[in-house]
Amino acid sequence: MPQQLYVVIVGCGRLGSHLADRLSRDGHSVVAIDVEERALAGLSHEYGGFRIHGDATELGVLRQAKTERADAVFATTGEDNVNLMVAQVARTVLGVPRVVARVSNPRREETYRRMGIETVCPTSIAAELLLRWLADRKGEVGR
Repeated sequence: MPQQLYVVIVGCGRLGSHLADRLSRDGHSVVAIDVEERALAGLSHEYGGFRIHGDATELGVLRQAKTERADAVFATTGEDNVNLMVAQVARTVLGVPRVVARVSNPRREETYRRMGIETVCPTSIAAELLLRWLADRKGEVGR
């Protein structure tokens, strides 16, 4: 088995809970944080990590999760500004080596990258896949 990682996931919507469940199933130590208690309840029954109900923009909540010991932090809430704030604190204040923020607005990706924050933009990823799909089938169009 590959090295076990300690991962903190902020935001347990569809993306965050999927990541948390998968990483936990793969044997990693995971802490899931969400401001909504019902989001934490949406984690699968197989999820073996910790759940913290709280606002991860508060340093105390990140410290409760022992974020400073994390190998990685994924900020996956639906709010770009929250994800940026969490990512900046995790990287600069808590010294987490690998931090990734979900960015919903593609126009913000470059700004975040200039700030040293790695990003994943589901909108950009989906658009690229659809454009590739269209390009691969352009000979089929109009038949």
